Amino acid sequence: MAQSSEEIKHNAESLNKFKMDWYSLKGKVAIITGGNTGLGQGYSVAMAEAGADIFIPTFGQEGWDTTRDLIESRGRRVEFMDVDLTKEGVANEVVSKALDLFGHIDILVNNAGMIKRNPLLDSKDSDWDKVIAINLSAVYHMSLAASKEFAKQKSGKIINIGSMLSFQGGKFIPSYTAAKHGVAGLTKAFASEMAAFNVQVNAIAPGYIKTANTAPIRADKSRNDEILGRIAAGHWGEPYELMGISVYLAGNASNYVNGAVIPVDGGYLVR
Repeated sequence: MAQSSEEIKHNAESLNKFKMDWYSLKGKVAIITGGNTGLGQGYSVAMAEAGADIFIPTFGQEGWDTTRDLIESRGRRVEFMDVDLTKEGVANEVVSKALDLFGHIDILVNNAGMIKRNPLLDSKDSDWDKVIAINLSAVYHMSLAASKEFAKQKSGKIINIGSMLSFQGGKFIPSYTAAKHGVAGLTKAFASEMAAFNVQVNAIAPGYIKTANTAPIRADKSRNDEILGRIAAGHWGEPYELMGISVYLAGNASNYVNGAVIPVDGGYLVR
């Protein structure tokens, strides 16, 4: 069907609104939980590279010096807070501290997490409680605390970190699987309500990436071969391969993306 002259004009005007600086995070402040090590460190460095200042709440001080060097070498500011995100009321303390230090917040990345591996029949209740507390409950509380601030300013981005286990059952990690399915649900629930406040909530679902968490799997030849056989790209992902999607979801280029759980998996899920 042919377009009318008005439609053609509207389309051209719409296309002309796109600017490459929508990928810039200059002037933004990002809270990145657990952003001092592993994939979280990658998200921190990526957003600093794009122009954001970074606030990192983390349990313990591992990797602080290295992360500081990586961020400050890019001309950005970084501050840390040693805190247990599973404690009652801590989420509000984290947001309050970030506001005291930086004056505003624009982005929340719920990255902090842990994993406990055991065959299902050997599962421990204590492991279940710990994994759910940090991987799911803390995501809810941090998202709620940030959302209250975002609602006031009528803008904000929440990026949750899911997993291939947001889509599958996995092996030997029932608590982690339950938590990551829950993260997908929370992402959609928050997106549904926070859209009214011009806040976008999405999740990244990393595939099989070379990190300390996946070292035991990579060391198990049969499991490693099984996974590699499903990855269309033919190799485990590198941490830097997740950095681009984090910047995209944090910036204005993704303003019409809401409630998505985006796999970055080298094509693992297509096989």
